[in-house]
Amino acid sequence: MKSINLIELSKLSPQQRKSLMLRTESDLSTYANAVLPIIEDVRNRGDAALVHYAAQFEGAAIGLESIQVSPAEFDAAFAMLDPKVVAAIEYGIENIRSFHTAQKPVQYWMKELRPGAFAGERITPIDTVALYVPRGKGSFPSTVMMLCVPAVVAQVPTAYILTPAGPDGRVDAATLVAARLAGIETIFKVGGSQAVAAAAFGTSTIPKADKILGPGSPWVMAAKRALVDHLDPGIPAGPSESIVFADASADARLAALDVLIEAEHGPDSSAFLVTTSRAIASAAIDWIAHFWNEMSARRVEFSATVLTGPRGGVLLADSVPSAMDFINDYAPEHLEILGAEPFGYLHQIRNAGEILLGHATPMSIANFVLGPNAVLPTSFGAKTVSALSVHDFIKRTSIGYVTTKAFPPMAAMGRELAIYEGFDAHALALAPQRFDPPVARTQPMAAE
Repeated sequence: MKSINLIELSKLSPQQRKSLMLRTESDLSTYANAVLPIIEDVRNRGDAALVHYAAQFEGAAIGLESIQVSPAEFDAAFAMLDPKVVAAIEYGIENIRSFHTAQKPVQYWMKELRPGAFAGERITPIDTVALYVPRGKGSFPSTVMMLCVPAVVAQVPTAYILTPAGPDGRVDAATLVAARLAGIETIFKVGGSQAVAAAAFGTSTIPKADKILGPGSPWVMAAKRALVDHLDPGIPAGPSESIVFADASADARLAALDVLIEAEHGPDSSAFLVTTSRAIASAAIDWIAHFWNEMSARRVEFSATVLTGPRGGVLLADSVPSAMDFINDYAPEHLEILGAEPFGYLHQIRNAGEILLGHATPMSIANFVLGPNAVLPTSFGAKTVSALSVHDFIKRTSIGYVTTKAFPPMAAMGRELAIYEGFDAHALALAPQRFDPPVARTQPMAAE
């Protein structure tokens, strides 16, 4: 096995630093070309294409009549699942629902901006939202919880899940249990770029969606980009990425353990431990090797690929400001701060999908049960995009109301701007004569 990367930030050239910032989805050109025929096939053949690709890509034998999960399959999932797992799902959903309910804005508000002139907003849910739940590198009932709960809290009229079936033609049992407990029981056995296409165009079985939300592989990301004119792709949520920052007071053992959390998601993940202490960097590398002895071969392979490859490792910074500069430039999906006083660093962080503070707040607790949403922006998205929330399932409509008494002074100001910008109809609509009685016409118009 290759050695874990140990990189000194101060010794990197500008180009080397730039290369360190790259993520799997930084270049989707290969995927972009490959998804186009799949998208077109789904557009033309609908459900028949979905059945074909389920067999080709997932090895799942499903028929046209079994694309949608049946009520019996939901019932069977509860019987198959360990009660302890069900209890954990219920616990997580309760916290997630509490957090997102508090997040929900008021449905309607108006403010009197000037005497007699009112403006405000009305909040309404998006009509139809597709929720994408990946399965290729594992089963993710936690993602179901993070997607379904805010959709239900937002009262989306039509929300459904798209997720691949396994080779047995079934959806993961915990996925079904989490969906039902969260309040959504419409699930289709479709994954990959073909799922995005189905949501964009609709099929005989799957409703056309206005928006799709949820993390996915580069294939899913490429399809979202290709279909942006047909479907709102939501926040950019690609392969996992994380930074653990550990200052000189941090526990190197926990820093090593926590950098493995997102690294084990898959070989296309990105994960760095950033520290200002050479002693912690060295100890963490030893601890990572120790923890690999306690992990399955598959997860060791994934995390080792990340931590020894171009998108991961241990980064040694010569000062806290230089470490913070790197973190803000990287804008990680997940950021964990380890040290005796983690809140002391909070004001220095501008760009991160989430910030987890202290040794008792590992990314895994946030991924599953803490409450804030764990579907987060990737690939620099955290510089401009927020974590998934109730707000992603709603839209704001501006409302205005001006009384006839308030109209004259406001119209006079607007008319000045309309004349300046050269919009004649705008200016006429704001003229003082707007409410004068209409003058009777004595001459026919030219067209008459």
